[in-house]
Amino acid sequence: MNKIDENFETAMEAWKMMQKTTDDEGAEWAERFERYFYEFIDELKKWWGTLDPKPSNIEEAEELPEIRRWMKQLPDPVQLNFLTELEDIVDGFDTVRFD
Repeated sequence: MNKIDENFETAMEAWKMMQKTTDDEGAEWAERFERYFYEFIDELKKWWGTLDPKPSNIEEAEELPEIRRWMKQLPDPVQLNFLTELEDIVDGFDTVRFD
């Protein structure tokens, strides 16, 4: 769980910096946030693979203590992205991203 929390914290730090900066610097922080957020999601997928039993739907997944903890800390604009990613994980979809 430690690596996933580290990735989460790194993403949240980048989010905070993105909110404080503008222009090119803001764009750089936005790119960093996106990269760190998806590194967090990748670790979330690995963690999900270790769960036994796994929640069978998004509602059950949202009740997991870890998921609830992360949701409480996520900024509102990021929560929808997180829930979308979580739903894909629950449904077994493996999203491929292109940079």
